[in-house]
Amino acid sequence: MVNKSGKNQYKNCPPRNCPETAKVLRDYHRRGLTNADEIASLFAAEHSELGTLSARSVARRKSDLGLTGSGLTTKNLPLTVKRQLVLDQMNLDPLSRKGPNTIRENILNKTGTSLTRDFVRDEMRLHDPDGFELREPTAKKVHREQLTALGPHHEWSADGHDKLSTIGFPIWAARDKWGSQWLGLWVLPNNRWKLAIGFLYLNLIYILGGMPFQSTTDCGSETITMFGLAVALREIFFPAVPHEELPAHRFLRSVHNITIERGWKRLRLQWGDNIKAFYLAGVAAYNSNDVDQYNLHEWLWPKFIQQDLDALRDEYNNHKTRYDKNKLLPSGVSPNVAMALYPQYGVESYLIPVDQNVILKLMADIGGEDLIRFVSREFEERAEAVYAFLGCPPLAADTIWPLFWKMLPFIRNAPDVNS
Repeated sequence: MVNKSGKNQYKNCPPRNCPETAKVLRDYHRRGLTNADEIASLFAAEHSELGTLSARSVARRKSDLGLTGSGLTTKNLPLTVKRQLVLDQMNLDPLSRKGPNTIRENILNKTGTSLTRDFVRDEMRLHDPDGFELREPTAKKVHREQLTALGPHHEWSADGHDKLSTIGFPIWAARDKWGSQWLGLWVLPNNRWKLAIGFLYLNLIYILGGMPFQSTTDCGSETITMFGLAVALREIFFPAVPHEELPAHRFLRSVHNITIERGWKRLRLQWGDNIKAFYLAGVAAYNSNDVDQYNLHEWLWPKFIQQDLDALRDEYNNHKTRYDKNKLLPSGVSPNVAMALYPQYGVESYLIPVDQNVILKLMADIGGEDLIRFVSREFEERAEAVYAFLGCPPLAADTIWPLFWKMLPFIRNAPDVNS
């Protein structure tokens, strides 16, 4: 592209050996971002303090770091290595709910290794041919109306997910309507407790430094506190638009709260059902009447589930959607990229800045972090000490129950852990 201004727009290019730049480029690679122009734009939007990179500089830096595309990586890796990468992810999907694209993204997210879809698909057909038949759709899709929103944070859609409630781990989440970005996914003791939902809503506002122009939920009683907070906070921080004219919060029937409802099915099929299967496979030996077992169960499983939810949020937000020319909102791009480069879509951010000290006080006033705790602070410290004593072993669906039984004797004798 010709630089008509005659000025060097990349004069602030970071040094070639800059470790911070290398870290950012590795993260973009893990997120599946390959277009050098797009990476250069993202780098400028998200890391301007480091300087700017041209597309050519991006390509050179990636080459220096050995960040190759899926074709070259697949060609150069030994068959045994790349096959094991596929099998490792398939082992975490005992119900065969994940297709080649998802398995490929899981490998990239977990290991930073980019394999071609063709190779992943062929390996899956070789080792689990029945899985492809199981994933064939058996029902017609329900027609949904077009989603519209004016820009990032114009509307947040929030809801609870109860599919893991039967094993004691309900979930609550919030998602941006314009960019389809998952803003937060949380496991909590009770997703129908209005104070807990209010705390998570405030916590999200605190993390982002602002609130949405409007939020939407279903009509459940657990959203009453969230409704009151949304109305009050917008009156304080954006009084120019009264709630009576444009509501700060809307109640919808669940079937019409489309933004978040569309995400629950994928989460259940690709993740939730597998988690439940791994849980049920080992729960028979667990005795909930044993206080130490109960507390360890209530600490370890939510810790693992929250870790997985954080990873899922990252995975979903980095998933590049299929381009749809009829869609009014961004498509053909990942939610994270759309949200970061929103000016390229001719829209503005509707995030309303807030005083974070006010938000912190409100969070404390309604009950604080104890509202979403599964165990006491004292037991949490005890369990963390045991976990650290054992070397902080990785948490995975197929290792949680073995780790539970390994930790239990130390939990019973926690004072001796550091002796």
